[in-house]
Amino acid sequence: MKNKFLLCVNNKGYEASLELRKLYENISDKEAESHGQVRIIDESGEDYLYSAKYFAPVRLLAETKNKILQKV
Repeated sequence: MKNKFLLCVNNKGYEASLELRKLYENISDKEAESHGQVRIIDESGEDYLYSAKYFAPVRLLAETKNKILQKV
């Protein structure tokens, strides 16, 4: 998946780790992608692999993406 942001659309079995309808930043991981997985930082604060089926790709305007990625 080349999308930078993913929307959680299913958290069954991972209710403590994934928030439904939350936007997550996709961390590039070619090997994971080849197995139908995505790497994200979940609610534990660590990066983990999840099935890509749990997420929907989201396209954002460049301005919105920049605001999200800004360090506070």
